[in-house]
Amino acid sequence: MQRPDFQKAVACHAKGPLRRRAVTTLQVNVGWRCDLACHHCHVEAGPKRTEMMDERTAQRVLELLARNPSLATLDLTGGAPELHACFRPLVRGARALGRSVIDRCNLTVLLEPGQEDTAAFLASERVKVVASLPCYTKENVEQQRGRDVFARSIEALRILNRLGYAARNSGLELDLVYNPLGASLPPSQSELESRYREELRGLFGVEFSRLITITNMPIRRFAHALLRDGQHEAYMRLLADHFNPATLPELMCRSLLSVRWDGRLYDCDFNQMQGLEVGGRPRTIWDVEDLSALEGEAIATAAHCFGCTAGSGSSCGGALA
Repeated sequence: MQRPDFQKAVACHAKGPLRRRAVTTLQVNVGWRCDLACHHCHVEAGPKRTEMMDERTAQRVLELLARNPSLATLDLTGGAPELHACFRPLVRGARALGRSVIDRCNLTVLLEPGQEDTAAFLASERVKVVASLPCYTKENVEQQRGRDVFARSIEALRILNRLGYAARNSGLELDLVYNPLGASLPPSQSELESRYREELRGLFGVEFSRLITITNMPIRRFAHALLRDGQHEAYMRLLADHFNPATLPELMCRSLLSVRWDGRLYDCDFNQMQGLEVGGRPRTIWDVEDLSALEGEAIATAAHCFGCTAGSGSSCGGALA
């Protein structure tokens, strides 16, 4: 099969390549250690990973936030970001600068030894929690994420709810993230949100702010599974055949800059895992000062980008169109 050409698809609907606008979100992958090893994980995170951000790099992240007022949001991801020593200093530093902070949380980490006060810490710092819950049924969640993960996730959600997350007028946002079990596109985000709300509220008394649907990206661990099962070619064709030009204006790579645990820069977390660096050349957070200088640069793309533009689109904030 000839690989679908993402740049050609974009060129049919826009003049020239995708280009970056003003950077408003700094998404920082603080490391690849995680208490889980999910089948769909594009980072290939797990308990045995040792890559993690050091204090010097974390301090440089805060310096960039301070020097670039356009950066409204610090988006922390991993792995399980809460397991890394730099997590709380980054949260405190960003909040002291008046920035919004997002914690991309797998939920089960809140029940790990040593994390007993993490949920309370997140609430005290007014951190937005974006939590992975790939389905509202035990069977589907555990097929993706492992045994006992569903029950532990529900327990963690109840802890967050007791702290005020998703309560009306609390200001504490709790979004849930759905991704398909296998090689298919997510259903309608709004319709699925209604079903999630009905099931989680009715069966477990759990509340959340909104649902985010994300397409499984055909890279790393999920790509290996597709190849193993003989589904890779069909999945790539599915994504390419459902290319939606209406998603292009809101692609997250246009206003986001991704930072790896060692300080290297990328257009998004997916490009980070594919080694596609900003501007096509190695750069780190020590090579930039004023992020407005990056505006107008072409964004690195490849076939996996069809994952963000298929159907209703997919981003770290959910559907795009």
